Amino acid sequence: MTVGAVPAARAAPVARAGRERGLAAAGLIGPAYLWLLLTIFLPLSAMLLFSFLTVAPFGAREAEFTLKHYAAFFQKEFYRTLTWRSLRLGFDVTFWCVLIGYPTALALARHVPGRWREALFLLIVLPFWSNALVRVFSWTMVLRGGGLIDQAAQAVWPEAPSLGILFTYPAIVVGLVHSFLPYMILTCYLSLQAIEPSLEEAALSLGASPLTSFRRVTLPLSLPGMLVGVVLIFVPVIGSFMEPRILGGPEGIMLGTVIEDQFTVVFNWPLGAALSYILLAIVLLLIALAAPILGRPLAAASGR
Repeated sequence: MTVGAVPAARAAPVARAGRERGLAAAGLIGPAYLWLLLTIFLPLSAMLLFSFLTVAPFGAREAEFTLKHYAAFFQKEFYRTLTWRSLRLGFDVTFWCVLIGYPTALALARHVPGRWREALFLLIVLPFWSNALVRVFSWTMVLRGGGLIDQAAQAVWPEAPSLGILFTYPAIVVGLVHSFLPYMILTCYLSLQAIEPSLEEAALSLGASPLTSFRRVTLPLSLPGMLVGVVLIFVPVIGSFMEPRILGGPEGIMLGTVIEDQFTVVFNWPLGAALSYILLAIVLLLIALAAPILGRPLAAASGR
């Protein structure tokens, strides 16, 4: 046997084992990707096709290729105004979720003992156990004039003015923050739990104050969890329609409510699909613009 034949003989079993591992991995993840293909990508592809048609191709109606639905977005200021309102709503709700959710997650991860932590987590996820429509309608009982807030305020101060904010923009923000706050708390908590306590202890032992330790160690290392929460909140909020419609009244007209009307009321699926994809393109553009800014702290956190 030649010298070169020995490495070749050893390489064959290694290559065979690699192919077997690849086939095993494909067998495990294949069903998941097939499910995603059937339930997500195919419907999205169908909606993309509909957005370029004059009418939805149902029944005996003949559809033709057109770009008028995309052109309508740029021709009518109404759609651009609603897009800005939806983006502003996404920014406001995400801001309040970060402002409330991160300190809550920090307290749960660092200062709450085990059994109390489990009880608080139960309270955090409890809203997910009820129907979303029921949660939103329950807020109408709280935020309306003469509702629970007004009754509590007048019980303390009988001359207190009405604090009812139902059918206003703040009411929409309150309802959406209540719906999406658990996402921020859970993602930040998981990120904070992954930080080794010895890192914070080392910073304190080297003379850093608690505030400096948090700013230089805890916050940068927990930033990935916060950013995941931001994406999980911002993307669905800008397309929301149930909370703005119920809690906002006349002030609740957003791009999401118009898209929902196109599908359920007007039955103009092509226009609804076109507006949906325009909103998706705007979200992807914002993420692409923010990627260079957010990439540095994420890279620093991953290099710990």
